[in-house]
Amino acid sequence: MPNFSPVDEQLAYIKKGAAEIIRESDLRERLEKSLKTGKPLRVKAGFDPPAPDLHVGHTVLLRKLKHFQDLGHTVIFLIGDFTGMIGDPSGRSATRPPLTRADVDRNAETYKTQVFKILDREKTVIDFNSRWFSKMTVEDFIRLVAKFTVSQMLEREEFHKRFHEEKPIAMHELLYSICQGYDSVALEADVELGGTDQKFNLLMGRVLQKDYGQPPQIVLTTPLLEGTDGVQKMSKSYGNYIGINEPPQEIYGKIMSISDTLMWRYYELLTDVSLGEIEKMKADVVSGKQHPMALKKALARRIVQDFHSEQAAKDAEENWSKQFQKDEVPDDVERVVMSISEVGWSIASEVGHPVIQTGGPNYSGIRLDKVLVKCGLASSVAEAVRKIKEGAVRIGGNVETEIRILVTSLPAELPLERSLRLGKRMKIAVIQK
Repeated sequence: MPNFSPVDEQLAYIKKGAAEIIRESDLRERLEKSLKTGKPLRVKAGFDPPAPDLHVGHTVLLRKLKHFQDLGHTVIFLIGDFTGMIGDPSGRSATRPPLTRADVDRNAETYKTQVFKILDREKTVIDFNSRWFSKMTVEDFIRLVAKFTVSQMLEREEFHKRFHEEKPIAMHELLYSICQGYDSVALEADVELGGTDQKFNLLMGRVLQKDYGQPPQIVLTTPLLEGTDGVQKMSKSYGNYIGINEPPQEIYGKIMSISDTLMWRYYELLTDVSLGEIEKMKADVVSGKQHPMALKKALARRIVQDFHSEQAAKDAEENWSKQFQKDEVPDDVERVVMSISEVGWSIASEVGHPVIQTGGPNYSGIRLDKVLVKCGLASSVAEAVRKIKEGAVRIGGNVETEIRILVTSLPAELPLERSLRLGKRMKIAVIQK
């Protein structure tokens, strides 16, 4: 029998990072009953598999599932392999093309490995909603959808807006919410979690459970996490996402790039740090006891460790510090090899004298603008020149504003190796004969 914490403690943990609970009084009642009987709540969150990779925005729900799991309750990670082929209309102004069965199956397999970066593999129930929908006859399905009217479906904000804008609403989209609601019936869910954009779908589960003689589930919504820009919700389409399968250095660097204000949001939604601890950290920053940079580093370490390992987090921090605080070169910086003929320049040729040929051209130095383009730090020579003049380019930690750099010992000094930094990007240029 699970050893449940007192109800008030459970509620405080569950409410951390929650946007809305419908209804909190019902949740308290279920928790009290669970504590009394020793029977854990059945807590469900559904994920359609439209893409093979998850980003940290998706893990807000996973972490809330983990909170219920930490408290001893049964969590169900439901893969919507059936509903994924319909396509969730939430937040969409146009019909999304349905996925094929092959797409769904392939993406679902990757989900099963990724979720265990947050959830406990031994304590997590993974299910697929095709398990019950594949057994339904046409008659069963018609009886299910007959419980609702078209006008009820058009109450959904996305459909209401599209209807008045005379944009198409496909019939299969109208079925999505009903199917998701029936998932809760099939699983006899006590609690369902979802983003704030899922509220209509989550409430549908309450309606159907009542109709099937089950106690209506508690609905808990979580906020949509802002991306690294701090403005748009995290999304691959906005380019502001942090993928949980990205290399440790990428994750660490992206966390360090967010604003100090957004850092608190990430602490609340992407870690298990309590609200009390977060408030204390905020107070320490205001009083000067803590510097925001130190707390952001701690946040980046936590998140990298969640998706990789403690050692990977330490290495990522060390490399980031070398690159941005100590002006040292991280171990994993890309080396770009180029020839002196591609990036070299000669004083003689520029003052109108012929270049002396002694088994090859005599070079006086290198053109930094051409080196930046070869390294991929600038898309064109014009952009490279502009960045150099702005003082945005560093060589070996020092700002370089000259386009032509004199190297008196050419060609004897070749191969020439220099670390280059433009903004947050760093490369090592290796110039050979």
